Amino acid sequence: MRSPTDRPNIILINCDDLGYGDVGCYGSTLHATPHLDRMAAEGLRCTDFYMASPVCSPSRGALMTGCYPPRIGLGTGGDGRAVLFPGDKAGLHPDEVTIARLLQEQGYATQLVGKWHLGDQPEFLPTRHGFDHYYGLPYSNDMGRQVGREDRWPPLPLLRDDEVIQAQPDQTGLTERYVEEGVRFLRAHQDQPFFLYFAHMHVHLPLYAAPRFIDQSRNGPYGACVEAIDWSVGVLFDELQRLGLDDNTMVLFTSDNGSRTHEGGSNDPLRGTKGTTWEGGMRLPLIARWPGQIPAGSTCSELTTSMDLLPTLARLAGTTEPQDRLIDGRDITPLLQAEEGATSPHEVFFYYWQNTLQAIRNERWKLHVRRGRDAEEVSELYDLHNDVGETTNLFEQQPEIVAELQAHATRARTDLGCEASGVVGSGCRPRGHVEDPQTLTTYDPEHPYIIALYDLTEAG
Repeated sequence: MRSPTDRPNIILINCDDLGYGDVGCYGSTLHATPHLDRMAAEGLRCTDFYMASPVCSPSRGALMTGCYPPRIGLGTGGDGRAVLFPGDKAGLHPDEVTIARLLQEQGYATQLVGKWHLGDQPEFLPTRHGFDHYYGLPYSNDMGRQVGREDRWPPLPLLRDDEVIQAQPDQTGLTERYVEEGVRFLRAHQDQPFFLYFAHMHVHLPLYAAPRFIDQSRNGPYGACVEAIDWSVGVLFDELQRLGLDDNTMVLFTSDNGSRTHEGGSNDPLRGTKGTTWEGGMRLPLIARWPGQIPAGSTCSELTTSMDLLPTLARLAGTTEPQDRLIDGRDITPLLQAEEGATSPHEVFFYYWQNTLQAIRNERWKLHVRRGRDAEEVSELYDLHNDVGETTNLFEQQPEIVAELQAHATRARTDLGCEASGVVGSGCRPRGHVEDPQTLTTYDPEHPYIIALYDLTEAG
């Protein structure tokens, strides 16, 4: 059996639209999340962890590559839309280096279970980006056929590797199918290092949970989906223990962006929602557990980001982040292991939305620089140490702090660009592009779909 410090197994769990305040160990009183709460008690809980975008595709691109979304050309989806859609001509460039590719090159078995959302054309699929195998939905679970919107999208495709194995799957059972696939992967690769990226469809709209979770939820369908997530985490931990892999496996849990909140979610105590650059849109839970390496019951309040996971996991696997290109993430192993005196490797963090810089923070202060309708910068400064809800504007009282952050903003606009002013960043790389994109499925009225149409009309 391998030593607990010899290239650990890695499980990265990424939820969809789960808010900062949706988990018990982050303050939720509505959702029963005993497995996640136990994970935090046995590991580390980060309070100032950020995704690099408040929406799906840019966020996931940054997570996979360790780069701000504009740097990899994915600050938006195709045609300037917020995210990628079925049959989009854009996607993650085949030359980009993902966490999966780095680990694969180190001899790790790699699999993605769940949502990808970085392009559905053959050139962009997970198996072209370092994953040995893929099982899941290539984009959001609302991008299928729904009552009242039948002509908007083709049937939702469930893929195994590069092949559509089912169109329009029943979403009430999909999380259980994902967990089964994850367990099968752990068993198949228990004798070699592995990387499992488990990307939930929950709690993106439409909300479909199995009846058992609906019956026990105190917060309707939303709460049922949160508790299904927690159940899945419990199953994976149980399997790790059964296989004797618990001590040699690092498990990370987070979400791609904040909650919408209007369906029962919570970003408390943060202001804002998904799709905004208030804290509630981009500050997310991060729970890390690795027995014997991450001290139990620890908390990290240093500034960390999803982009840090690529260099961190690469080094744990015995390699480094790519040296031939700009990478924005930094190794945060000292923070995850709660080393005394460890501090954030970031002087500042940039909040980007649709290729435009919206805000910037340092260790304490956050300056909003999003453009108003008159093209003037919004004058808002918040003390995140004392006002995490961004309620008291201190712009006029702190001119030196404002000037310091504005200087960083100017540098960012040169490096990463600014769509509002038409500036293309000098440090940016192109997105992937195909000339003649095709959707993975087309609707056939004669096909015996398991369910012809979803019975909910909410779109996410």
